[in-house]
Amino acid sequence: MALEIVGSGFGRTGTMTTKDALGILGFGPTHHMVEILEDPSQIGLWKHHMAGQPVDWSAVFKGYRSQVDFPGAAVWQDLLTAFPDARVIHTERPEDAWWASFNKTIGKVFRLAETLPLPDPIMDVTVSFRDGLIGPLLGDYRDRETAIAAYRANNARVRKVVPPDRLLVFDVAQGWKPLCAFLDVPVPDTPFPHHNVRGEFWDHFGGEPDEA
Repeated sequence: MALEIVGSGFGRTGTMTTKDALGILGFGPTHHMVEILEDPSQIGLWKHHMAGQPVDWSAVFKGYRSQVDFPGAAVWQDLLTAFPDARVIHTERPEDAWWASFNKTIGKVFRLAETLPLPDPIMDVTVSFRDGLIGPLLGDYRDRETAIAAYRANNARVRKVVPPDRLLVFDVAQGWKPLCAFLDVPVPDTPFPHHNVRGEFWDHFGGEPDEA
């Protein structure tokens, strides 16, 4: 099974909502970081990539029809090479809103990782992606201006690289209409999903810790 949809938007841009929406529309299973947190054995193939080794992306995404969120969003150009017929959904939100969400979730877990009582496999996933993939992509993920500059650059690069007829720039606040039009499917009767509020994110890490 080849990926039919590549998600190029950073985490904290509505990717969990998009994952659920794609499932409702029949484009699942959809790969998302939660898949790795629930099955940390997946980190092995990603470590090959982070070490500069060739990766069979078909093996990484075996069984998935679509992909959103990190870590896939960090390698979306590689995925377009591997899956040349895939369409691209680029989830996006205003820069300040993205940073506020990122800094209290992904950024915070990166900052505090070694102090958290995480099971060894989850610690391995967290630190590996922080040090080997997502952190380097963002530059200094602790610094607002640096991280926003990386976010802005990725948004611009997607628009420059992806042909317009294969690209949907999507704000989940838009709901079903643009997503269904892009995928050429009817709008379902079910309400558009809304997920991954801050509390849901921290459930994967045993709850949100205090930070001095």
